[in-house]
Amino acid sequence: MSIGHKLKAMSTSTNTSGFEQHNHSHCISNALAEADLICQQKTLRLTPLRRQVLGYIWQSHKPLGAYTLLEMLAASRAPGNNSRIAPPTVYRALEFLQENGLVHRIASLNAYIGCCSPSDTHQSHFFICRHCNSTVELATPAISAAIAQSAQDTGFMVEDECVEVVGLCPQCQNINPEATGGTA
Repeated sequence: MSIGHKLKAMSTSTNTSGFEQHNHSHCISNALAEADLICQQKTLRLTPLRRQVLGYIWQSHKPLGAYTLLEMLAASRAPGNNSRIAPPTVYRALEFLQENGLVHRIASLNAYIGCCSPSDTHQSHFFICRHCNSTVELATPAISAAIAQSAQDTGFMVEDECVEVVGLCPQCQNINPEATGGTA
């Protein structure tokens, strides 16, 4: 079962929203295993750097920017290793990961998040918390269907779609109930 199917199952349960706290090591190991399999099937090279970038992206469910990743990579270098990783190197790794469906770019944050369903062709739709930046990828075909119908009705040809919905996650609503206009 792909990560996306697990997320879809999680988000349709009555007790979870996709924003719940959980052990990210499981997410990381599943994402890396699925990336290894996809790259093997497509005869692509998941280099150690690309794999490390993907692992960092999956460490939390908050999108990471290229320069944050660059800092993480620099911090992980062995003591005495003074070689620097240049920004274009990180951007090339991100480009590879994005082109092969392993990560999505969150345009509003200029950051990247791991794809929950890299084995499945799909459009990108996200809930993004404006307070903590936690992000959940949605498995909602109805959104794509509504966009396709609207495009057909107006004669517009859709080339790509990415819906980013900004609001407050359940945890941030509980921390600051005034932000939602209600009380806890």
